[in-house]
Amino acid sequence: MKQFTAVHDVTDIDALVKDALACKETPFAWHELGKYKTLGLLFFNPSLRTRMSTQKAAYHLGMNVMVLNVDKDGWKIETEEGVIMNSDKAEHLKEAAAVMSQYCDVLGIRSFPELKDKEEDLKDQVLNDFLKYTTVPVISLESATRHPLQSLADVVTIEENKKVARPKVVLTWAPHPRALPQAVPNSFAEWMNAIDVDFVIACPEGYELDEQFAGNAVVTHNQEEALKDADFVYAKNWSSTTEYGKCVVQDSSWMIDNQKMSLTNEGKFMHCLPVRRNVVVADEVLDGEHSLVIEQANNRTFAAQAVLKNILKGKR
Repeated sequence: MKQFTAVHDVTDIDALVKDALACKETPFAWHELGKYKTLGLLFFNPSLRTRMSTQKAAYHLGMNVMVLNVDKDGWKIETEEGVIMNSDKAEHLKEAAAVMSQYCDVLGIRSFPELKDKEEDLKDQVLNDFLKYTTVPVISLESATRHPLQSLADVVTIEENKKVARPKVVLTWAPHPRALPQAVPNSFAEWMNAIDVDFVIACPEGYELDEQFAGNAVVTHNQEEALKDADFVYAKNWSSTTEYGKCVVQDSSWMIDNQKMSLTNEGKFMHCLPVRRNVVVADEVLDGEHSLVIEQANNRTFAAQAVLKNILKGKR
């Protein structure tokens, strides 16, 4: 594996999931693999699980880790080509990426969309510029369009908890007071389309994910119909896709509660966290016996470890 930015970077999803589960069973079995190697983690935006789980994954593999909060710990970075740099940005990404490639063996990049211009966000400029100008493998720690480490952890969690060979998985939009990116639902949809599940997306009108991400999913605006006989319910807010970046719908009836979960096949509840209690999901569900959110967060470490392990083996 030379990079990890989306599901299409993975040649064998089943093998990668098995790798993650093996890492979970014996985390330090490959401790020598990363000896004398350095992972650089660059955060253009806040992070809790991604930051800590990826650091822990690297330590399991014997790697050193350097973390940089861009614009706080270093110079503000310019990303535009051919720009006259007479503003507050002191360094161009071209030089920054080249220099970091000398210091690190693998780079992880986290950046969010602006949620102002859909076409600009779809370009995923920060991530793609690092892919262009670095000379070492790059891992997406979430970008403007996708969150592949989260999605891999989600697949691992489903694999561990499924009771039937082909479970029904429902991704449902949920209310939120702020307009949020589409990266997590986009990515989750891509990965669900790549594995053997019955995949349904439920959302209000105007919140349909782009076809390139939704793929072959059944898309419905009837949440309760979608939830019938579901084995897994993944709740997540995302901003409008037709009125891009806006929070058009504030319908509390889309919140997941016990009544909604009673429609499922004793379904498991999933969310990437952080989550707004009693807005996205009721306490009764989040704290209930069918909630997988803490297990999902735990699997973030082993998903990241499996990715790093495969990248390090490829660098030998």
